[in-house]
Amino acid sequence: MMWFNRKIGICISLVWMAGCASGFLGLAPAKDRQEYVAARTSYEAGEYQAAVTQLSAYIYKTKNISRREARAYRLLGRSYEQLGDPARALEVYLEALEFHPDNVPLLVEAGRLYQSSGLTERSIKLYARALELEPHNADALAGQALNYTHRGFYSKARALYDEFFVLRSNAAPVYRARYADTFLRQRNYAQAFIHISVALGQEPSNADFWRISADARYGLGQLREALDDLETAVRLAPERGDLLAQKALWLYKAGEYKKSLTVTQEILHQQPENSLARLVQALNWQRQGKTKAARKQWADIARTDPHSFAGQVAGKLAARK
Repeated sequence: MMWFNRKIGICISLVWMAGCASGFLGLAPAKDRQEYVAARTSYEAGEYQAAVTQLSAYIYKTKNISRREARAYRLLGRSYEQLGDPARALEVYLEALEFHPDNVPLLVEAGRLYQSSGLTERSIKLYARALELEPHNADALAGQALNYTHRGFYSKARALYDEFFVLRSNAAPVYRARYADTFLRQRNYAQAFIHISVALGQEPSNADFWRISADARYGLGQLREALDDLETAVRLAPERGDLLAQKALWLYKAGEYKKSLTVTQEILHQQPENSLARLVQALNWQRQGKTKAARKQWADIARTDPHSFAGQVAGKLAARK
């Protein structure tokens, strides 16, 4: 009899623990869990539209607020993202935050989407709230660091990256590259080169990493090595007009005018309105004695693209006597 009572007690304890786990984790009631699992299976199989249909039915069924769990909203938002509809995904995350205002994963998801949409100030607020709730959340630290970089607060960004790397010492190399970029923007070329070299050691086929390395070497006065790194970037991403234009400019600065002009012509064949390529082309024309044509082109760039780097430089060159 004692054995029987003990067995019953154990069973009751297990049932109680299962109920508590469901409550603590925010899981759906047992009878509904199968619906969520089916939606997750669709998502994992790449059937995102099916996942949207299943999750929408699961979340909004009979207006039962208890079904509006954070994880279902997150999966619905991710499904919309996979379908190429970030605006709808953001709506889902923001609606979810009405029911779960302190859910850090939701705050991070919404902050990330605001960031990718260029709404940096809104992203900063959401990441700040996430970090209030979880100061050591790695995703929030990295996201806020990138926001600070976009706002020009490079030292603040690095402080967050320092915390991030403590938490994720084996983080993807893109984070190390972003860290290097903060040094580059403050003209600390030596540190920028050290950290981008780490990123390249992990991912040597990334054109953007090679561009950062090239910029760091250029800042260190290593023009030939900078050109070599930039050439590697161009080879990895031959379609990138921005890399080719940078190469043309550096060849011009190195006094290799014919090579520079050849590169600008290559760019303009594919992108006739590339302002930087047109600027460098005119610089080379000036070297060839075609001053009138160069000035005319600079004036045109300044008129049609006044707010870009190329437009501002062209305007100053055109105004020279």
